[in-house]
Order: sequence, then C-alpha cells, then structure tokens
Amino acid sequence: MSAPFPWTAQTAESRLETALERASGEAAATSVFIKLLANRARNQANAAKAIDSPLAGALISVKALFDVTGETTTSATRVLANDPAAETDAPAIARLEQAGAVFVGITNMSEFAYSGLGLNPHYGTPQNPAYPGCAPGGSTSGGAVSVALGLCDIAIGSDTGGSLRIPAAFTGITGFKPTQASVPMDGGRPLSDSLDSFGPMAKSVAACELAWQIMADKPVEPATPEATRLIVPLNFGFTEMDTEVAEGFKVVVQVLRNAGLDVIEKDLDCIKLYDQVPPWHMTSVESRAHYEDHFQASPGQFDPRVHARMGRAEEISAVEYRQTLHRRVAFIEAFDRELGEDILLLPTTPKLPPKIEDLADDETFNRLNLLALRNPSLGNVADACGIALPYQHGGNTLSAMLIASGGRDEALLACAKVVEANLSKAE
Repeated sequence: MSAPFPWTAQTAESRLETALERASGEAAATSVFIKLLANRARNQANAAKAIDSPLAGALISVKALFDVTGETTTSATRVLANDPAAETDAPAIARLEQAGAVFVGITNMSEFAYSGLGLNPHYGTPQNPAYPGCAPGGSTSGGAVSVALGLCDIAIGSDTGGSLRIPAAFTGITGFKPTQASVPMDGGRPLSDSLDSFGPMAKSVAACELAWQIMADKPVEPATPEATRLIVPLNFGFTEMDTEVAEGFKVVVQVLRNAGLDVIEKDLDCIKLYDQVPPWHMTSVESRAHYEDHFQASPGQFDPRVHARMGRAEEISAVEYRQTLHRRVAFIEAFDRELGEDILLLPTTPKLPPKIEDLADDETFNRLNLLALRNPSLGNVADACGIALPYQHGGNTLSAMLIASGGRDEALLACAKVVEANLSKAE
C-alpha cells in the first residue's frame, strides 16, 4: 500500500523546520503564504510519528478558503479579513490531519478564487518558479508554488474552472480536480456552488491520489496503472494556441501512441450543447448570492477585476440563470453518454504563462484569463474529474490534461499513472 513518497513521519520535524525557514526567508517564497502555522505544524509533526498512514509526515499547504481552527477564512480578500475565526477545521482538512498531515501554512490565492491567472492585489502575487516574472496561475496560486518550490509535498485547493489544474500547468506540477461530490464542500468558502470542487496538487499522480482518497474518506488503495482509450476532441480546446503548446502536445500524442495507448482524434457532438452553457452565469450569480452584502457595502475593498466579474450577474435575469442550469444538466447527460469509459486528452491551457507586466490593462488580463480557463472549465461544467500532468518539451514546462466523466476518478487516476510514466519521453 506504500508508494515512494518523499516524506516519512520520522523526518517530518526536520523537514518542517527547513520549510518554515525557507518560507519566511527566501525571496522566491514571498506572497506564497498568507500565514504560516508553525506551532500547529510542529505539534502535528510530532504526532505523526504515532499515526499509521502513508500520509503521515507529509507537509501540506491549505488554500485560504478552507476553515482552519482558530484562523479567519479570508479567501485572500480584505472584506472577510475581520470575520470571526473558524471554530473547526473543514471536514476534508480534518481528515488530512487525522491521517498525519502537517499543515505548513495557509496559502495565497486569487481573491474569492475568481481568476485563472493567480494575481492578488491585497497579499501580493506568488512568483512562478517555472516561468520567472510570469503569472503563477490561479486561483490556487500559492498552493501550486508551495509545491513547486518544495516547501510542501501536497497543496490543498479548489477548482471552479481550472483553479487546481491551471496553476499546476503554469508551475510544472500535477493538479487533480476530483468529481465535486467526492469531497465534502463544508467548511470551504464557495465561489460557485455548481462548479466548485476541492482537491490536491503535488509532484506526482500517486501523491494526489493519496490526498484525495483521504479527503474523500475512501480506502487508501493505490490504483493499478491502466490505460484507457484517449479521445483528442478536435472541435474543442485547440484554437489560439501558443506554438510551443501545440508542438509539445503533438509530441505527447505520438509518444502515447508509441507506448501502445489507443489515442483517437475526433469531434465531440456534445460540444454544441456545451457552447450553450456560459460558466460565468454560474460564477457571477452564485458568488453574488454568497457575498452580496460585501459587494454592495465595500466595493472599494475588492480586487476591481473580481468586483467587475461579480457585477456581471446583473446582465442576466433569474430566468436566464435557471435556463443555463437546465442546459447544463442536458450537457452533462450528453457528455457522459458520448464519452462513456473513454477519457479526453488535451492541453491543460492553450497558452504559456503570461508575463505579469503584460496583465496591467484589463483588456489583456480578461482575454488571457478566459483563455487560461477555457480548456479546464469543460470538466467543471460537465461535473467531471480532471488532472493536469506536467512535461518538458523544447525547454518549456508544459501540461497535458485528462478529463473523465463524473464519478470515474479511480479510472482517471489509473490512466493518469500510465500517461505520467510516458511523458518524460516528450522532451
């Protein structure tokens, strides 16, 4: 039941001290954490030695939208900063502690998780170690960087339209968006009740799988690697691509075929239905439903770009919103029926991480934000599960994404292990 993980309960205390020192002292770690949890982490590292779990001793970061006992759940905003501290951990977070996790700190994120690029005007923007000077990806920006820098083994975050998979892609790690229903959503600040999922990021599929199984209260049993037929959806996800991304993905397809995987390219009929389900209808209306008082009373304390996206709720009527939800149900049914036991394969994002300096004007920011979100959002609207897998090609850090129908998380992870084992050949 064990895997070659880089942590043990016996080394947790020394590894934690190194991580805390680096997190508070290295320039590269600036803005990664909103708060370090040194005292709690030291207690957890000591307790881990008595816990019989493959997770015991793992260093974990927690996104700022999860309830952590004694801490205010800010979602990296100013408007929530004075809320009462959480009285208990979110259930998914509590399960990780019970399994021996060591919580290094609370990580930075896009305000309210409402951006795919990871910028935050209040707490700063974490630096991207894979692409210096570029956006780290969002919304789980600090979580991704905490893993990419080796400060943590696993980052716990959320994914509404790619918020685990985009930062994983931009920083060169693995990000897993589980089926929404598999992990309890209690104790997490929502963005969109329809689209949010909670899940992990790490440097391997196996580490993501372990964290998810514990968060979902499932048996800790690593899936046996098993290839599933892969579908490259020719009519979705391949426009407006950077040349580096397009060339790298072509190599990935050939590498997987050479390894004996069945990879076919075809159009997906259900994309016609997908085009009738604007994700922003759900994110704008549902976020406003949760944060309306703050939206009206304290607009000047918001990230202006987040406030503007929430403001789009006024562009649609209650009837139109409900019609979008109905069309989403029809799309999910068509997606599940058409995909069956197959798994989609496509680039996680069509673009390399943009330079932060190029995101100063709203028009460029909005255009690149939507492009970053475009491919992974399919999995959220489909109530599916997805995983971003890093690889190197032509000197660039790139990412391939797998998406399976909702509830097929185990099959997705089993296939991801096969794909992961072959991606080193894409260089």
